[in-house]
Amino acid sequence: LKMKEVNANDLIAGVVNTFTLKVEKYNGKITSNLDAVNPDIFVDEMHFTNVIFNLLDNAVKYKKQEGELLLNVRTWNESGKLYISIQDNDKFYRVHTGNLHDVKGFGLGLAYVKKIIQDHKGAIRAESELNVGTKFIIVLPLLKNE
Repeated sequence: LKMKEVNANDLIAGVVNTFTLKVEKYNGKITSNLDAVNPDIFVDEMHFTNVIFNLLDNAVKYKKQEGELLLNVRTWNESGKLYISIQDNDKFYRVHTGNLHDVKGFGLGLAYVKKIIQDHKGAIRAESELNVGTKFIIVLPLLKNE
């Protein structure tokens, strides 16, 4: 990992900007609330960008045909750490649909995301609620603990 000081709010804003067109192509909307007052983290910029991109991309890739995709990305500080959440409004659990492969890829996205976050001494968890959606929450140590 090529670790460096990164402002998470700036990095995430950049990914959200890049992603807006893709989401709009699917008649979706992406909003962000980058409220972390202390957004400085020590990360590998490329891998960390990939993590955010991957989580957003999954929400688009696996969205149900009907209904509007709404994505929200947030950052905030809590107990001396940086929190990032990526939330969608896909109201259904993704259940096994037999041998149906309509999504391209190797299915390694979340394994990669988890490994990169762990390599950065962070944690990630998913909260999925029927009729609400899925939220991924990433917790990372700050560069400097104030």
